[in-house]
Parts: sequence; C-alpha cells; structure tokens
Amino acid sequence: MHRRILLAILLAVAVTAAALGIPLGFTAWELVSSLAKEDLATRAQRIAKSLDNTIAAGEVIDTRQVRLAIPEDGFLLVRGQDGQEYHYGDRPQGEVLAETANLGGGGQVQLTIPAEPVRTRQTQVTIAVVLLAILSVGTGMVVAGVTARRLARPMRNISARAARLGAGDFRPDAARYSMQELDMIAEALDASAEALSALIRRERQFVGDVSHQLRSRLTALQLRLDALTAHSDSDVVEDARAAQEQADQLTAALDELLAAARAAREAGAEPVDVGAQLREIAGHWGPVFTAKNRGLKLRIPAGLIARATPARLREVIGVLLDNASRHGAGTVTLSARAGDGSVVVSVSDNGPGVPEDLAPHIFDRGVSGVGSTGVGLALARALAEADGGRLELASPRPATFSVFLLVPKSTDLSEPPLRSGHPR
Repeated sequence: MHRRILLAILLAVAVTAAALGIPLGFTAWELVSSLAKEDLATRAQRIAKSLDNTIAAGEVIDTRQVRLAIPEDGFLLVRGQDGQEYHYGDRPQGEVLAETANLGGGGQVQLTIPAEPVRTRQTQVTIAVVLLAILSVGTGMVVAGVTARRLARPMRNISARAARLGAGDFRPDAARYSMQELDMIAEALDASAEALSALIRRERQFVGDVSHQLRSRLTALQLRLDALTAHSDSDVVEDARAAQEQADQLTAALDELLAAARAAREAGAEPVDVGAQLREIAGHWGPVFTAKNRGLKLRIPAGLIARATPARLREVIGVLLDNASRHGAGTVTLSARAGDGSVVVSVSDNGPGVPEDLAPHIFDRGVSGVGSTGVGLALARALAEADGGRLELASPRPATFSVFLLVPKSTDLSEPPLRSGHPR
C-alpha cells in the first residue's frame, strides 16, 4: 500500500514537472535570444540617431563618437549615403547576431555581436530550469513519502483492527485519522464489532437455553420410561425399552451437537503457557501502574497450561488491568492457580470495590458506575467465552475478577504449548 501510494504521487509529480519543465525550458531559451536581439536593435537605433545628428550638422562620420553604445565584443559597420563604409571594432568570427537601422538621409547602420555568449546564457538558463524541475521532483518525493506514510499507517491500523475482529476481539477502537473516508471505515468496523458481539451472545444464550430445556425434558422422559420398564405387561415393557433407547440416542446426539458447537467456537484456542503469557502482559502494563505510583504484583506458579487464544487472553487480561488502573487503587495483583479442571487467572486491587447494586450487572453492556462506556467488561467476558472459558466477578470488595480457562486434553498436548514471543 505504502509503495503504491508513493509511486502514484511520484508519477504525478514527474508528469507535472515534464509537462511544465519542457515548455518552460524552450521558452527560456527563446527569451534569452529575444532579449539579446532586442538589446542589439535598441543600440543600433541609438547609434543611427546619433549619426543622423552628426550628418545633419555637416560633420564627418566618426564611429568613435558612438563607441559607448557598442557592446564590448560588438562590431559596428556604417554605410554612408555616398556608399562609403565606416566601422568600429573587430568583426566577429563564426555564428553572429546582427541588427540593422537606417540612417535618415540614406545609408545603414549594422551592429553585430558573436552568438556564443548568448548561447552560453541560453544554456545556463535552460540548466536552471532543469534544476528547478529536479528540485520540484525531489520536493515531491519528500511530500510523497510523508503523504504515503500518513495514508498507509491508518490503513495498516484498520487492517489490523479487521484482523482482530476476525479473531474475536470485539472491543471498539477509538482511534480516528482526520480523514473522512478512513474514519467512516473505522466507525463501520466498530458498528460491525458491536453487532457481531451481540449476535454471538444471543446465539450462545439460545444454544444454552435450548440445551437446558431439551436435557430437562429428556431427563423427565427417561425417568418415566424407567418406571414403565417395570410394568407387568411385557408389551408395555418392550415398548418402553425401545422408547428409552431412542431417548438415549437423542441424548447422545444432543451431546455430540453441543460438543461440535463448542469445538467450532474454540477453534482458535490452543495450549499456551499461562505464566509466560501473563508475564508478557505484566511487562506491558507495569510502566502504566508505575507512572501512577502504583505497583503490579505477580503470583504465577510454573507449569500452568491452558487452552486459549493468546490474542484473546491478552485482550481479556488487558481489559481487567485497565479497569483496575482506572477505577481501582493501591497495588494490583495478577495471579494464577490451578483449579478443578481449569486454570484460574485473577486480577484484584485495593480500591473501594464494586457497589452492591452494580455487582449483578457488572458484565451487562452499557452498565457502568463511574461514567465509562460499560463495554470493556462485556466484551472481555465474550472473548473469554469464545475460548470456552468464562469471566466472573469473584469478589466485589476488594474487586477481584477471575478468568477460568480450560485445561487442554491429552490430545492437545502432542505439540509443546505456545510460549510468549515464540509462535509455532
């Protein structure tokens, strides 16, 4: 992108410089010649006028009287009305420029100069025009470079924003670029992110509700069928067992569908070294807390492996640390521990905590007790759920948020876990 913009601007500058430079160079060449001829003609007219006065006074023509009007390297030839010739200076050799003027009583004045000095001035002026064109191209290159970077940087940012959106990061990006078209794209991406986040939440909630309802009905049906298998009528028992078998198959099919849905949702998740990921995140956020005279403490044991998408994990923990930075107080603790079939990552601080009336709705979109947008925690929970985990408010006072990450299966550990800065 950067290269295309640069080449397009340079091509436009080069074409403009050529379109203006070539006619300007030709015009400058002709202008120098025209000015030299005009000056020579003016001098010839002045000399003719002076000699007319001499002739009118009955005096003999003396070319030395008009020597001041003759150029330093010029040659003057005067033909009197009687055909006699008078001259002053040395006749130039080679190419010359000559202008004539008529005397009043008859005769002619011819003033000649060598053309070489004029050609030299023409060449100098033409070179100056060429240098000016080159300077304009050079200036255009600088402007093109600055403009290309100014245009390419927002495009790269928007491209990265679109990639994060595809990876499941639905957080809005407040960056704008003071360019209407790019700002419209950024706003469209934010609107799409919000719409996708809401759609995914609704779909997951629907799947959970349907799963719960179907399991409840199937469980009730199986209990009734179990009772019928003890009936005294053998036909009833046979039918009950057949129905029970169908119910078991339906339960197995439901489990397979839910497992497939979870697998598709967690397609980007992979075994990661939780400690390495959290230490990298802490390295980024440490200076933020230091600038506020606050500390960031780590409590991370070694050997914790969980299934997660590194980008999503960084975003979720980043939202929690940003929340603690903005609304908490004192030292922030980032900890991790092994749970029951999960790895639990917690972020806590020593601030006033979450108000009781706000705690049940802390993850609802648009809910905030301190004037913020109320979007960060909702999106953090959506990102955690996208990897099959969950985000909970473990304690309102002090405020402690916990991320529960799934422990990878044995089949997932055929390759070493992804460590920070070392992608496979």
